[in-house]
Amino acid sequence: MTAGMFRRIRMEDTMTRKIVSPENTRRLFLQQVAGGCLALGSVAQAQAQTMVDDTDVQATALGYKTDASKVDKSKQPKYAAGQFCNSCTLYQGAVGSASGGCPLFASKQVAGKGWCSAWTKKG
Repeated sequence: MTAGMFRRIRMEDTMTRKIVSPENTRRLFLQQVAGGCLALGSVAQAQAQTMVDDTDVQATALGYKTDASKVDKSKQPKYAAGQFCNSCTLYQGAVGSASGGCPLFASKQVAGKGWCSAWTKKG
């Protein structure tokens, strides 16, 4: 047996020793990734549909009200008639929508006709 032949046999042995178990296949990996994405998407959608309650800690700190007409003007001097969440720069909902996201309330939605002390006119 020559050195070249020995090298070739060793390479073949190394190549044939590669064991591919079903857990490590590309197909299974892609299936797991797809399943994970679907699970995360459904969780995010469920969380996104949760509305902010006036009694939430963050909402109370910001003076949030789901109905802007119920804002106590003596406690919230920044409030002016016509200020609504859906006209705020932080509002992430579609124009004219009943509710939408707000970065101040993480994954919860705020009422389009709501208000909080962080209100800033869209401009």
